[in-house]
This record gives sequence, structure tokens and C-alpha cells, in this order.
Amino acid sequence: MESSSHTRRDFVKTTGLGLLTLPALLQAHPLSASGKKKVVCFGGHPDDPESGCGGTLAKLANIGHEVTIIYLTTGEAGIEGKTHDEAAAIRKQEAINACAILKAKPVFAGQIDGDTIMDNSWLVKIQKMIADEKPDLVFTHWPIDSHKDHQIASLLIIQTWVRSSQKFPLYFFEVCAGEQTMTFRPTDYVDISDTQEQKRKSVYCHVSQDPPGIYGCGHTAMEDFRGRELGVKAAEAFVYMTGKGQGSIIGAG
Repeated sequence: MESSSHTRRDFVKTTGLGLLTLPALLQAHPLSASGKKKVVCFGGHPDDPESGCGGTLAKLANIGHEVTIIYLTTGEAGIEGKTHDEAAAIRKQEAINACAILKAKPVFAGQIDGDTIMDNSWLVKIQKMIADEKPDLVFTHWPIDSHKDHQIASLLIIQTWVRSSQKFPLYFFEVCAGEQTMTFRPTDYVDISDTQEQKRKSVYCHVSQDPPGIYGCGHTAMEDFRGRELGVKAAEAFVYMTGKGQGSIIGAG
């Protein structure tokens, strides 16, 4: 999908910002040992990173980058009829199973589903978690979202980014567009035609969350619509925090 001129444009943009960007990570084929980078995705609950950007995470892991998914909560309030402890045990295992499919490392931050907190103490904890991972690039929720936990996850990462002495490229993903994520205007697109099924399998690991319902909450339409915008079978879209409105279209490579 990419022309040589588009690749040069992305290279200029990347070097001009002094930051490693998503286009650069995906254009490194084949990946050398020295080119291996660390990618972190920070989501509110088990199933959010998978449904929001699972295709992109799989794409990055498949070419050799190291991917970590940090779940702010363990989905304690997400299974009707189960106690928080029971639900957390089920959903933690579902997340572990999903990460195995995406070739990602799961990490659980320890907040409680439906009762997430944005305060100085938690900000310090999240700053340390992110610093320990030493990310070259981070994904998280778009902050304008109907779900409070998604907002809190996003704000914790935005504040971590603001306070970081070593700025990392930050990308926001969308979930249940229109119903949860709102006013989302992408700057970047990733062709996930080759990882769409891998993403689907990871989402379907979350058996307790009704995977057909997750896809019915706009995700099938999102992959199709973003793909149509890009001119491919399926795509995921992002807003680039550090790009100052300058985005790019990223093909299969």
C-alpha cells in the first residue's frame, strides 16, 4: 500500500520529532536484534486493549517487538452473579489467554473495576510501572469516553507522559465508537488485514464478556470503516498525542 515517497515522508516526520513513531516500528522489516523495541498498551479492563488495538499489537509482536499489556483493573465488576474475587480470577485468566495469542506480556495494575481512582498516589504507581517497562511507544484509551474507567486509564497515562523526562510517543485507540469513544478523529491508521483473525481470537478469549457482543458494539463496523478509509480490508485508527496533528497511513508493509 505504501509508496516510496510516503515512506520518506514518514522518515522525515519521525526524525524531525526526535521520537520513534508507529510508522517507523511497522516499517522495520525484517526486524534486526538492534531494532527490537518495547511497546506498552494501557487499558481499563481485560478486553479493552484487545478490542481497541489488538490487530496492531499483534502486528508489532509478529515482527519481533516486545509488547506488554497493562490492565488498570481486573474486571472485578464485569460478571453478573460473581463476587469481585471470583470475577477477577476468571477475567485475569481470560486476559492471560488473550495475551498469549497476541504474543504480549500481561501486567495487572491492581485498581478495581467500576471504582477506578485518579489521585497522586496512583499516578506515582503508574509512573513507576511505565518507567519499569521502559517503553519506546505507548497506547491507551482516548480520554473522551463514556466509561469512567477508560477516562481514568487515559488520564493516568497522559499525566505520566506529561511528567516524564523521557517522552515516549503516545497513541490513543478507540473502543465501541459512538457508544463509548466519542469525537475521535484519527491521525494514524494501521492495516490489520493480516492480523484481524489473530485479534478476533484474542477477543474471543474473553468468554465471560460475550465476544459477539463486543464485536456487535461497533468493532466489526469500526474495522471495516477504518479499512475503507485506508483502502484495505480492515484497519485500526489512532490519535497521535505527540504528532501535533500530523498523522500517517500505515499499510501492510
